[in-house]
Amino acid sequence: MTNILLFAAGFGTRMGTLTQDRPKPLILVSGRALIDHTLDLAHAVNPGLIAANLHYKSDMLAAHLEPQGVTVNVEEPDILETGGGLRAALPLLGPAPVVTMNTDAIWSGPNPVSDLLNAWKPDRMDALLMCVPTEHALGHTGKGDFTRDEAGRITRGSGLIYGGVQILKTERLAEIDAEVFSLNRLWDLMLADKRLFALRYTGRWCDVGTPEGITLAETLLADV
Repeated sequence: MTNILLFAAGFGTRMGTLTQDRPKPLILVSGRALIDHTLDLAHAVNPGLIAANLHYKSDMLAAHLEPQGVTVNVEEPDILETGGGLRAALPLLGPAPVVTMNTDAIWSGPNPVSDLLNAWKPDRMDALLMCVPTEHALGHTGKGDFTRDEAGRITRGSGLIYGGVQILKTERLAEIDAEVFSLNRLWDLMLADKRLFALRYTGRWCDVGTPEGITLAETLLADV
């Protein structure tokens, strides 16, 4: 069984006053904490372990997550970004490939975690990212993060937005000589070896990084 890490440490500064008294993952979207929408997707695949990295207002998040069976890893004294946060959680997650999930998006359609696990081919992939065509994305501006070829291999480019869910091998995190760093640094190593792949998400996706994103996400959920 695959283990899952939820990224929930950030400050949520783009939410403005909404994150003064609570962390972004606890902001309500359609009457539920934002992170609970992500947890639904995680629980649905029956993982071995669900862990979450915490920093900002970690006590509030721990009180919400631990009763739901989530193991928490608090980043102290400093926030470690996605790469540093994943590496710090490896003692909990173990050496096998893991799924990581951002907790500030709403997915409408197939479970992205299930789709990734079904398509994962570790013999030729070091990471498999769920990416969203720009025309299927709400609340996101820009041309995208990646371009995908017919074999599913990706390069930096336009057309596809990284949706925040992936399965990846973690061994090469040891090669990065920084404590605080983005997973982009790990992806760059994989890109150089042509072992970074993506699936195209067939449903719709909404970035919930701003107050406007909450309204868009609630509209998307109401359409289901």
